[in-house]
Amino acid sequence: MSTTLIAPSILAADFANLQRDIEMVNQSQADWFHIDIMDGVFVPNISFGMPVLKAISKHAKKTIDVHLMIVDPDRYIATFASLGANVLTVHYEACTHLHRTLQAIKAEGMKAGVALNPHTPIHLLEDIIQDVDLVCLMSVNPGFGGQSFIENTYHKVVALKKLISEKGAATQIEIDGGVTNKNAKQLKDAGADVLVAGSYVFGAQNPTETIAGLKELTR
Repeated sequence: MSTTLIAPSILAADFANLQRDIEMVNQSQADWFHIDIMDGVFVPNISFGMPVLKAISKHAKKTIDVHLMIVDPDRYIATFASLGANVLTVHYEACTHLHRTLQAIKAEGMKAGVALNPHTPIHLLEDIIQDVDLVCLMSVNPGFGGQSFIENTYHKVVALKKLISEKGAATQIEIDGGVTNKNAKQLKDAGADVLVAGSYVFGAQNPTETIAGLKELTR
């Protein structure tokens, strides 16, 4: 069985030393770069936009997993493809025509992801799960790093895994928010395929060792 993928969240990196932190992830056991794009409207915070993603893409040597926490994401699908996104995740809560949005993402050659806020139930994905490459379960309320993990997430992972199995889908399950060595194994055992870790990695004394520790826990 393959190990769980680890995706350090660049939102928690040192923006004054961004290239250094990108190189650290390149050289670590991490699998993906997780990039949060926030607009200050869908979530109460603004992160970074196109120029920063372009700079990251220039140096990143691993899968670039872009999580759009923005309203009307359809406007920017082609732009994010051109900037090097490999996986593009939109929020269920931000998409009026989600099926069409997913098709547009795939048409640009990217994997299509859907993120669910903590209050959004799994069953809402029943009709589209076979069109989704990745479901990102928010295990904190989106918008800010460093929040505490919401315990109900374990139940949502199990429910989502059951839905994926029942529908014969090949969807990956990603967990975003509050991931540490205290919950990584339990999340993997529940069915998670990708763990996003921000503050836990970049706030560590040795981020490379911290990533290696997460990989070891989820083998």
